[in-house]
Amino acid sequence: MAMGRPKATLVLSSEQREQLEGLASSRSLPAGLVRRAKIILLSASGKTNLEIAQQLEMTNATIGKWRRRFLQQGVSGLHDELRPGRPRPISDERVAQLVRKTLETKPKGETHWSLRQIAAETRVSKSTVHRIWQAFGLQPHRQKHFKLSNDPFFVEKVRDIVGLYLNPPENAVVLCVDEKSQIQALERTQPLLPMGLGYVEGVTHDYRRHGTTTLFAALDTANGKVLTQCRPRHRHQEYLGFLREIEKNVPERFDVHLIVDNYTTHKHPRVKRWFAARPRFQVHFTPTYASWLNQVEIWFNRITQQAIRRGTFRSVKELVEKIDHYVQNSNRHAQPFIWTATADSIFAKVERLCERISGTGH
Repeated sequence: MAMGRPKATLVLSSEQREQLEGLASSRSLPAGLVRRAKIILLSASGKTNLEIAQQLEMTNATIGKWRRRFLQQGVSGLHDELRPGRPRPISDERVAQLVRKTLETKPKGETHWSLRQIAAETRVSKSTVHRIWQAFGLQPHRQKHFKLSNDPFFVEKVRDIVGLYLNPPENAVVLCVDEKSQIQALERTQPLLPMGLGYVEGVTHDYRRHGTTTLFAALDTANGKVLTQCRPRHRHQEYLGFLREIEKNVPERFDVHLIVDNYTTHKHPRVKRWFAARPRFQVHFTPTYASWLNQVEIWFNRITQQAIRRGTFRSVKELVEKIDHYVQNSNRHAQPFIWTATADSIFAKVERLCERISGTGH
């Protein structure tokens, strides 16, 4: 019987065997690399190319190819070689020019570049501009809002409030208090079109106004439950009424720490006298332009998005009933917000923002 050329002996070192066994048992590496490692291990065990090909359902030629590659280059030879691709259609210099133009200039009479405008200006295709903007994280069409606090006691107030979140006092209740004013009872002029397969919910752009309400809320940071009250206005009289509601709902054995913003209603003389007569109440004011420190703002955003913004209401009463229903359901499944930002991490973020502002030359 005719015999082919004898195979070159394949002997593995202990290090090579360990590497190959790791590759062969991997579930995250490319399947082709895993199969090649198995080929070499089976070949080293004494099996012929034909036997390996039948076991792995591959061709005899493929088995021989990877045996030869391993004998020439070792384990590294089992990896795919880099293949030459199409040359880049745009040079590094033109990429740099495009990025600088996006960052440092604006089209005449306009606030920012659009993809089409800068493509026409630089004579680069829209798809190429899009890829470059994505690669460098450039989004000329978007803005991020900010407002730095000018409070002279910013540091002290941040440490005070963050301390209440991260290390709340014993035998005390920490409540984040605020009001969401001028919530409009809007009735759409035509019925909503329900969402269906392939299309979103439809709503008319115009509406009828049926009045407004103000939502007072106190968020318990320990359990996430919210005490609320809807009132027609948001003067100091209504705020005092809500404070009495808080007093009635918090057992007398607990101190009460209120986190509030700097709205004038919260500092009215009558409000100050009310607090002075109740020493168990302690008020902690957020720094100016830093209402984001107040956790109840997160809850206000939730109720706005989930119950108010897309609703349609034929009266203020209907709006208030919707709010009350949402609050009751929310409290049944309440969970506290997990506050992780330390005072130092907040100061570091503010410092980075200040450095960016100073770098603009303003």
